[in-house]
Amino acid sequence: MELTKYSASVKTRFLILSDTHGMEFGSEDKPLQRADVAVHCGDLTEESKLDEYSASMRLLKDIHAPLKLVIAGNHDFTMDTPIFRKKVADARPPLDPDLVRKVYGDYGEARQIFEDAKAAGIIFLDEGNHQFTLQNGAILTVYASPWTPSLGDWAFQYPRAQGHNFEIMKGADLVMTHGPPKGIMDYTESKQRAGCSDLFGAVARLRPRLHCFGHIHEGWGAKLVTWRDTLTETPSHFTDIDNERSVVVEKLSGFRPSKFDTPESKEQKVVKTKDYRAQRCYATSHCTGDAYSLEYGAQTFFVNAAVEGTEEHPLQLPWLVELELPKAV
Repeated sequence: MELTKYSASVKTRFLILSDTHGMEFGSEDKPLQRADVAVHCGDLTEESKLDEYSASMRLLKDIHAPLKLVIAGNHDFTMDTPIFRKKVADARPPLDPDLVRKVYGDYGEARQIFEDAKAAGIIFLDEGNHQFTLQNGAILTVYASPWTPSLGDWAFQYPRAQGHNFEIMKGADLVMTHGPPKGIMDYTESKQRAGCSDLFGAVARLRPRLHCFGHIHEGWGAKLVTWRDTLTETPSHFTDIDNERSVVVEKLSGFRPSKFDTPESKEQKVVKTKDYRAQRCYATSHCTGDAYSLEYGAQTFFVNAAVEGTEEHPLQLPWLVELELPKAV
């Protein structure tokens, strides 16, 4: 696709969330802030049922943003028609076709839900590069991909040894993927890095302003990464991030108590959690004049926005991120 010419810049607010798994915001949880763009990074459902997609539509329509960009996740298997067909064909004992249609819909019916929601500003993105002119006058170039390394019989997945080619366009502002790049906000509860090294390499080479994702719920958080001036042949989080000039904005350990907390730090976490719950999202700005303004081409702001938490901490906050985008001529 051909990039639109632009000049100057426009402050743009992104409301970012992922992994809602069929939930809807309660009256005390729904974000109230207005954004220019809402971004949902997949796993709209838990079991890819029609009623879960309907709940996701209600959640998205409740968000105050004129444009709402959505990709699928590995749980949204009816969006991946070959996988949907395979699941039905492999089921033993065989499934009742009428029951399948009632619960999951016909092949392609889940996608039609998104077609019908375009009038509400909800746009489902398949893998690839896309460009939008926003109501605030900015141009937004997006690369989207639902693909993650295989964890079993799920949708939009590839064998880790096989890898995947993430064809991010030069000049992309936003990369939205379901899974994280390896080494950034991708630690599991078992302290394993679950991200994709191919994705890390693609993002490191193209250096978008913003990369948002989910998938690894316990990796919730954000980091402003400064890239080294010269990348290695095979970029890695070990070798190609300038950690001395990178900043972790927040992660779950900043809210959740641990055995290492002092009484003072424990109380600080309680107060901080209460404050951000009242705001209903975690807000941060990285524009010119801010404490950590983003330097386009040298830095990327990474966000793991997985909303579904644990039984003890069931809801993790969406992110409200303000960045500068190019303005269309």
